[in-house]
Amino acid sequence: MSKGTVKFFNDSKGFGFIVEDDTNKEHFVHISGLIDEIREGDVVEFELTEGRKGLNAINVKVVD
Repeated sequence: MSKGTVKFFNDSKGFGFIVEDDTNKEHFVHISGLIDEIREGDVVEFELTEGRKGLNAINVKVVD
């Protein structure tokens, strides 16, 4: 599992971006890949999978 911080998430559109801690890369996240509800600034754990336009974050959950 990778760790990162939610940079942006739009509830009404159902997508956003997570910045990975180790690499500072931004990864796309879709609402279908969430385990927990997320908000901007949340620290999260996630897995990466290849999507149509690059890596997507999936199985995203908030870290306490």
